Amino acid sequence: MHVAIVGAGMAGLAAARRLRAHAVGCTLFDKSRGVGGRMATRRAEALHFDHGAQYFTARGARFAALVARWQADGRAAAWFPDAVVGVPGMTAPARAMLADAALVAGCQVAAIRREAGGWTVATAAGPVDTPGNGSFDAVLLAVPSPQAVPLAASAGVSLPGLAQPRYAPCWALMLGFDAPCGLAGDHLRPAGGPIAWIARNGTKPGRPADREAVVIHATPAWSKANLELTPEAAAAALGAAFAAETGVTATPSFVAAHRWRYALVETPLGQPCLWDAAARLGACGDWCLGPRVEAAFDSGEALAEPVAAALVRG
Repeated sequence: MHVAIVGAGMAGLAAARRLRAHAVGCTLFDKSRGVGGRMATRRAEALHFDHGAQYFTARGARFAALVARWQADGRAAAWFPDAVVGVPGMTAPARAMLADAALVAGCQVAAIRREAGGWTVATAAGPVDTPGNGSFDAVLLAVPSPQAVPLAASAGVSLPGLAQPRYAPCWALMLGFDAPCGLAGDHLRPAGGPIAWIARNGTKPGRPADREAVVIHATPAWSKANLELTPEAAAAALGAAFAAETGVTATPSFVAAHRWRYALVETPLGQPCLWDAAARLGACGDWCLGPRVEAAFDSGEALAEPVAAALVRG
């Protein structure tokens, strides 16, 4: 029994981890070079930027137990009360979850097809050359719902509710300084203007602190209004807003902006996952339950159960 999972963020990794407990093998496909999705860390020489998810919380028993294990293993640590981060970067817990599951990275999945021998995963250039492709017993779509919709359509399968969730985008600005720039504390939530969040990345456990790495997230409203800016233009606008908000006048030695098109779930589906038992196609993600890392974990685990029931017990 072998399952294809499109998306190696928290939801896809949680599904793979749970299926592994049922002796179901998994191959994960992701367009990025690694795992974690928005639990991402960008490195620029000595600078480390957690430019996606800033931290995560654990409220449910299953996720809390896993987070406690990460903390015991040194893969996570508390940053401030009720806020946990991966160590030495946000991707550390995701890499631990991957374990021995197969990963096809740098793979932009364009279509999925169910044929006589099983499911096939394909890019725009054709079927992916990886063991088991063409004979997968099921496919799980663990990507943002707007990306899952055309993939389900490529298979001729309709998953009711898949198009319902709504996301807000987020522009992230990364600023590196050769010396402390004058910011105090570990994070700041401005009360107004285009900036929603400012964090000093070096205050997080396990990060290098010899240079100042600052992450700035724009508000959903500003990000929507400026979605199609070039990264250079977004960086200039948010950099000016940062200086006005904080009074920091130091010139950064590193500047980069990153657009997260599907960053914040605004309208979740309201159920843990979607699963078509006849087609053996399912979908999961934070868009099912809400804008939290734990919601993605819960959704992935929830989808793994009917998949295991169909493959192992069915």
